[in-house]
Amino acid sequence: MSEGRTAKGRSKSAQVETAGQVVSGASTERPRLRDAERTSKAILAAATKEFAERGYGGARVDAIAERANINKRMLYHYFGGKDALYVAVLEGSYIAIRSAEARLDLSHRDPVEGMRELVVFTWKYFLDHPEFLGILSTENLHKARFLKRSARIFELHSPLVAEISGLLDRGAAAGAFRSGCDPVKIYMSIAALGSFFLTNRWTLSTIFRRNLSDKSEIDAWGEHIVEVIFAYLRP
Repeated sequence: MSEGRTAKGRSKSAQVETAGQVVSGASTERPRLRDAERTSKAILAAATKEFAERGYGGARVDAIAERANINKRMLYHYFGGKDALYVAVLEGSYIAIRSAEARLDLSHRDPVEGMRELVVFTWKYFLDHPEFLGILSTENLHKARFLKRSARIFELHSPLVAEISGLLDRGAAAGAFRSGCDPVKIYMSIAALGSFFLTNRWTLSTIFRRNLSDKSEIDAWGEHIVEVIFAYLRP
């Protein structure tokens, strides 16, 4: 009997020990996952700045690792190399702006209010995220060679086009917008008016002897974009 009790005791003890190891392993795994996420985000943030400032050709893996305060081998471990990291930066840049746009909830907004909100949001996003325009400029120099490698990019833009199309349809039905407007052209017009100003303001300021970096000029241009878009949409 004593041997049976001892065996049972050992069995229970082993179970407790095993359970403790599982719990301990799980608790150890969670910090590792959090560390991995932090490291990955740090690398992407550093890479975004490096690629935006120096372009794909001028960006260096050593510089990115230094910016992220990590060992270069860690960068290769997470992303495999410069090309894959650059594609990840492209995807991350688009995910960021599309996610922010999704929070506008355009599908449930009044069409006029929603369209104005989209125009203002896009302008402010470009102002607050100059690295986004830098990344896009770099990729256009490469004729979207790297962007074409991403299967996620096409999925990201479909909801935006659908939401703008919904705004246009509801606006046309209410008599606020003209009918037959192309949602892609509308978005391209919004983006073009904002990005051209910001990427060319230094030369334009010199040519026209006007400080286009002044807050009053920036605010006025934002309103100008709204007026141009709504002048086109007017029935």
